Amino acid sequence: MGLEAQLKSDGFITSTIDAVIAWSRKNSVWPMPMGISCCAIEMMAVADPKYDIARFGSEVMRFTPRQCDLMIVAGTVTYKMSHVVRKIYDQMPDPKWVIAMGACTSTGGIYRTYSVVQGIDQFLPVDIYLAGCPPRPDNLLHALIQIQKKIGKTKARDFQNKPLPELPVIQNN
Repeated sequence: MGLEAQLKSDGFITSTIDAVIAWSRKNSVWPMPMGISCCAIEMMAVADPKYDIARFGSEVMRFTPRQCDLMIVAGTVTYKMSHVVRKIYDQMPDPKWVIAMGACTSTGGIYRTYSVVQGIDQFLPVDIYLAGCPPRPDNLLHALIQIQKKIGKTKARDFQNKPLPELPVIQNN
């Protein structure tokens, strides 16, 4: 049986390396949970059977940044904590994505004080802003689906030499 006959009987798939890599990345997103405050309770709820984050390939929440490609920052970020969050983000391998979960993470929320960062986009590139105080677990699943769509549109070399925003400067008086 020749190659042509075997392809006719078995079928074949054509694709590009970029499409295969994007497909594998989007179906195996490993989150780094940065549960800093009350939004972390809702973030933990997505792992229970009711919401079942496992069906999206993201049930493996790692607590080491070197194995993660999605950081979920959930809660109020102070200027002191911002350096830790940024350091953990820097330890994640490329490509990496960020979800700002909740009003406090996205805008500082009700904490309009000198010690609270008014949005983590001041020191991290944020891909998805998740509204709510706290956002419901199904909203986090929707944000994960949006991240997967974004990952699916990427090419393998899109993430080389990507500049990062600078850390905020803390003024000590």
